[in-house]
Amino acid sequence: MTLTPVRRVAVCMAASSPAELEIHHRIRHQVFVEEQGLFDGCDVDSHDAAPTTVHAIGLCDGQPVGVVRLFPLDPADDLWQGDRLAVLPGFRLGMGAPLVRFAVVTAAARGGREMVAHIQLPNVAFFEKIGWHTYGDVETYVGVPHQPMAIDLRPFRP
Repeated sequence: MTLTPVRRVAVCMAASSPAELEIHHRIRHQVFVEEQGLFDGCDVDSHDAAPTTVHAIGLCDGQPVGVVRLFPLDPADDLWQGDRLAVLPGFRLGMGAPLVRFAVVTAAARGGREMVAHIQLPNVAFFEKIGWHTYGDVETYVGVPHQPMAIDLRPFRP
């Protein structure tokens, strides 16, 4: 008997209800507060309350397993930041790239020209593989070295 590997289906969407926003924050809390210990108690900040912030959720076979947050950094809304990419253990190899692509395409569709992010050093090669480039020196954020990275959003505009 030959076994066929199970193919998981990854779907990403913007949270559009209080329940979905709660799921988004719960996954971030599990990864950044409980697992990595980057934040003491809570990672929610002022960007979470901004009406232009997009809180994305990644689903694997219908189960929420990852999130990413994105928001415009300037009044013209053409420079965006992606951050708080968090994927639950066991899903990191299959959900990170779809979430980052969702963030890129979403910011581009909203008129973004460029997206920036601060990436933990072990994840830099992953971002380079999916089209991002480094810029500037490594910075310390919440006590952990991060590399500033960026991607041109213009090729992703509809």
